[in-house]
Amino acid sequence: MKVLIMAAGKGTRISRYIEGKPKCTVNIGDITLIEYTIQELHKRGIYDIALVLGYKAQVLEDLLNKYKVKFYYNYFYDVTNSIASAWFARDFIDDDIIMMNADVFLETRIIDLLLEESENPVMIADSSRKEEADYKFKFLDGKLLKYGKNLCGNDISGEYVGIAKMKKSFLEDFKNRLEKLIKEGSHNMWWEDVIYSFVQEREIYVKDIVGDFWAEVDFVEDYKRILEYRADCNT
Repeated sequence: MKVLIMAAGKGTRISRYIEGKPKCTVNIGDITLIEYTIQELHKRGIYDIALVLGYKAQVLEDLLNKYKVKFYYNYFYDVTNSIASAWFARDFIDDDIIMMNADVFLETRIIDLLLEESENPVMIADSSRKEEADYKFKFLDGKLLKYGKNLCGNDISGEYVGIAKMKKSFLEDFKNRLEKLIKEGSHNMWWEDVIYSFVQEREIYVKDIVGDFWAEVDFVEDYKRILEYRADCNT
């Protein structure tokens, strides 16, 4: 199993609270968020890990120089979105892979659930978060039907968590679609949009992790939730 972590973005919504550092370098108690993620992957025997860097890449290079991780670079992070980051790391996407955003904190059980999941491709969502969700999913019987920030009412089944798993059998289609979208100039899409583009063509699966803790470091309130959770775990 490989893991590709998107860490190129600036994180403008929270940057002033974290002194302009990359979001994934925030301290979550006794460790940075990105180191927590890497260490939890290592505990599960996953060492084939790559990060796509952009904003303040040197900060992450220096922080992670003790880990055997591979780096790719999106030097156009300020004028592109994460689909471009996926494209720059496309050579790494060649075997069963987890793709995730670097600013997501996951309770360890969520990683275990994703590793055990047999559907392909599968994305993680949380049905306990609906109206307050940032990016919303509508799913039924574990299959994605609709997606977007503007879903409302009965069209919201839960919030997308920021992580997905794809098996090797899906990767040729994924990479061909990625290439097509890049060639068309769709540089401001997210990497997840490549998967969403298949919704009308094949089943895209959703794993609901309701009851498990996660948070995305996008707003200072989310960061505080992580700190509170970590403090509770250590008491």
